Amino acid sequence: MRNLKKRWLTTLACLILVSGFMISGCSNTDSNSETVVSPNENQQVSQLNMDNYPRLEGNAVVEMTINGSPVTIEVKGEDAPITAGNFVDLVQRGFYDGLTFHRVVKDPQPFVAQGGDPQGTGMGGFVDPETKQERRIPLEIKLEEDEKPTYSKALGQQGNRTAMSQPVILKHERGAVAMARSGMPDSASSQFYFALSDLEFLNGDYAVFGEVTEGMDVVDSIQQGDRIDSAKVVSGLENLKK
Repeated sequence: MRNLKKRWLTTLACLILVSGFMISGCSNTDSNSETVVSPNENQQVSQLNMDNYPRLEGNAVVEMTINGSPVTIEVKGEDAPITAGNFVDLVQRGFYDGLTFHRVVKDPQPFVAQGGDPQGTGMGGFVDPETKQERRIPLEIKLEEDEKPTYSKALGQQGNRTAMSQPVILKHERGAVAMARSGMPDSASSQFYFALSDLEFLNGDYAVFGEVTEGMDVVDSIQQGDRIDSAKVVSGLENLKK
């Protein structure tokens, strides 16, 4: 029964935590191959120009109002500087104001409430007004005992790892806030989700960047189609570097 439940949850994650595309690597098919980073992949990671992305060098606090009630989010730039910086930058721009939660899954057990798509379809992202291009950020996962995050590489089930020798620092616990993406690691843009329960099997594959510290009852009550009234940075904006 436990294995059946785990398979169901993994399949459900494949359908929900996307920006309009099916996620690759969420199959339960056994594989004997190991995840190995080729020289080309190493080169790609090393050549990521972090100056192209907003960074949060420290932590910040965001207050998001949903259905008239506040939700306080601690955004953790110390462990996810690019992912957190992207989110805080979008909040500061007013990007999330008025957007809907287009996917909310609570049955047969609480899963996620996902929003942040300007199209409301699961296909959209943030288009930078200066470049006229959609901003997509690298997958960013920091492991315990590592000084810096790992970029552009899934380290969990999508990386064909059944167990992680080093736990992630920012875990998919109830109240976690993380970025949704498609099957490509570096495809997250603006869509995020609240974890409505502990979702350990997502650790290492999706970038957690914060947690709800107040208003989890408001998050629990989100229904599909509900809107974000507003979002604002209430502290830590000085840590945002562009």
